[in-house]
Formats: sequence, C-alpha cells, structure tokens
Amino acid sequence: MLTLLRELADYEKLLDKFFIDEEVIRRDYLSTQPLCNADLAFEGDAPVGIASWYWKYASFAAKRVIYLEDLFVRPAFRGKGYGKTLLAHLAKTAVDEGGGIVDWSVLDWNKPSIDFYDSLGARPVEGWLVYRLEGDAAKALARG
Repeated sequence: MLTLLRELADYEKLLDKFFIDEEVIRRDYLSTQPLCNADLAFEGDAPVGIASWYWKYASFAAKRVIYLEDLFVRPAFRGKGYGKTLLAHLAKTAVDEGGGIVDWSVLDWNKPSIDFYDSLGARPVEGWLVYRLEGDAAKALARG
C-alpha cells in the first residue's frame, strides 16, 4: 500500500505533500476502526493498483457516499482493466449499501484519467468547486 501510494504521489507531482509511512498505514487503514479503506489489485503476486476510500454522507440525498481518495494503477499495468475493476468494486459496494454514489476529484491536467472516467460514464459535478482549508489559514481560523 505504501509503495503504491508513494508512486501515485510521484505521478501527481505531490511528493512534497506525502507524509504516509508504515505506522500511518497501520493506524489509519488497518486498525480495528480504520479511518479509510483500501482495495488492492494484483496480477499474480504483484500489487498493481490501489483504491483508497472512505464513507461520507450526502445529507440532502440522505445517502451514504463513497469518496474515492486515491485510484492508482502502475503504468505497466494500465489498459488491462484493473482501474475499471477497482471502480466497479466501489460502485457495487455503494449500491449494496443503499447509496449508489461514488465521488472523487481529479487533477485538471490529468487528461488520461479524465478520459478514463468519462469512458465509464462518470461526469464532473457541475457548479461545484473543491475548497480546502489548511496550514496557517486553518490554524488562524481555529484560534478564532
């Protein structure tokens, strides 16, 4: 898991924001009450892809929603259906739990991923922008 997530951070040019280590994996993914989930794809014994995700709630729709935090398939294994299989598994999980919704974000420059998502019938959520409060701004707001 750690290696795949690191490779994703490198692909997305976000290694400067990558702070995950083995302890974080144990604490946040593998504990008795994990904060998030991870599904892995293998070709034989070789790990080739990962989907990390967690549940959120759409209050107006009154439905559980899966938020896909990370989806990554190693470049040598792309085009073999691993990404589609990982997303299909998440869609089935969401449908089986009564939600039927899977949300995620994609970097605006990542055309191969955007094209892949479009090919599955996924669409951008119109009218919404993703915001983040972090760092000094979060600390300042927390202080009041």
